[in-house]
Amino acid sequence: MKFINVGFNNMLNAGRVVALVSSDSAPSKRLIQDAKDSGRAVDCTCGRKTRCVIITDSDHVILSALQAETVAGRLNGSDDGDTDKDSDE
Repeated sequence: MKFINVGFNNMLNAGRVVALVSSDSAPSKRLIQDAKDSGRAVDCTCGRKTRCVIITDSDHVILSALQAETVAGRLNGSDDGDTDKDSDE
């Protein structure tokens, strides 16, 4: 089982990730609101702006303050933890 850091030492099982979505679009904002309403949202932003939405196979929605490209790089194995200039991790 491989865990990835989704920001601020919050870890996620990499095998459960189905999709990474940027949080800018209207459909992703609706997805976040629906998940919050039904109790399926996990906020890992520590009060920062949500930049990436991670969807798991258990239909949970994880909100991350990291860019989607950073999380994708960690999923693919290239641990580029400190290359994200926009995050105050």
